[in-house]
Amino acid sequence: MPDRAPQPVDRQLPTDEARDLISLVRDIAQREIAPQAAEEEDAGRFPREVFTLLSESGLLGLPYDSEYGGGDQPYEVYLQVLEELAAARLTVGLGVSVHTLASYGLAAYGTKEQQVEHLPAMLGGGLLGAYCLSEPSSGSDAASLRTKAVREGDDWVITGTKAWITHGGIADFYTVMARTGEEGPRGITAFLVPGDAAGLSGAVPEKKMGMKGSPTAQVHFDGVRVPDERRIGEEGQGFAIALSALDSGRLGIAACAIGLGQAALDEAVAYATGRRQFGRPIADFQGLRFMLADMATQIESGRALYLAAARLRDAGRPFAKQAAMAKLHCTDAAMKVTTDAVQILGGYGYTADFPVERYMREAKVLQIVEGTNQIQRMVIARHLAGPETR
Repeated sequence: MPDRAPQPVDRQLPTDEARDLISLVRDIAQREIAPQAAEEEDAGRFPREVFTLLSESGLLGLPYDSEYGGGDQPYEVYLQVLEELAAARLTVGLGVSVHTLASYGLAAYGTKEQQVEHLPAMLGGGLLGAYCLSEPSSGSDAASLRTKAVREGDDWVITGTKAWITHGGIADFYTVMARTGEEGPRGITAFLVPGDAAGLSGAVPEKKMGMKGSPTAQVHFDGVRVPDERRIGEEGQGFAIALSALDSGRLGIAACAIGLGQAALDEAVAYATGRRQFGRPIADFQGLRFMLADMATQIESGRALYLAAARLRDAGRPFAKQAAMAKLHCTDAAMKVTTDAVQILGGYGYTADFPVERYMREAKVLQIVEGTNQIQRMVIARHLAGPETR
């Protein structure tokens, strides 16, 4: 079958700087990420050196203030960078999204002194972050978390276990939500915890269906002591910080989903135009042509939806409903598109010789992380009809 190289996505970018940025990302993706993706995912290897390169290239702090080492890029540009990275390898795209999520609390709610002290290293100093909200017994019901932080003089002592933490055990810093007061959302406070803090440890990573190269693990806090200077925001403000971070983080997941779907579509088109049956390419058969058309439409509509939400965010307008819609639609689309790509490749699609089987396994987790798609539907419905009556 002849090779049919995928055409780069024709992007609407606001500046020449943004176009140069996308070109840089594509070059890194093609040279440093995509060639090793299949082998390293199969081996369960985390590409820490790629994140070091991304940090050195200024790509780990794109939506944050350049005063602290960020890239001063609007979210509509940052998300398209994520899409390009995820298309090359989801472990990398999702990893950048999680790092950005972990940096959000300090960037948006930290004091000037905290930002000056910590953000340059977090955004451009080679560090990698993790976001700690979920626990073994509190996932969708995040406000019921049990990890505690008890005040002792000028310090806080954190005890508990966080679960499903991307970069758990290998992160250089953790944004941690812990209970400091009453039950419910008003008793939660956010902390910036260094990865080498005494008493902090990562469990053995989970054995996952996909994204094997991205470590997901429980993180244990056994009397971890952090100074009050590492408290983010006010006492009791942590849950509000967590939800605000997730609004933006869900857009990152949406962009990663579209990147993964685009990669699957590119593989399906290349295969369908090269594979011949009954004397002609299988792309000539209407059944497959319509599948490809539907896949492309789902990807384009998802891209338009996440970009519309990003532009609301960039304009300082409310975007939580649109972020939930984007996360819901884009991740459902990625699941459908990757499944269809396997179908188009037939038996070959079910083998590890082609990447679409990996794409399908990876797509599933995107419907779960940072709020399941059932939770997204609840969020959207609340915006439309108000909170549920009790």
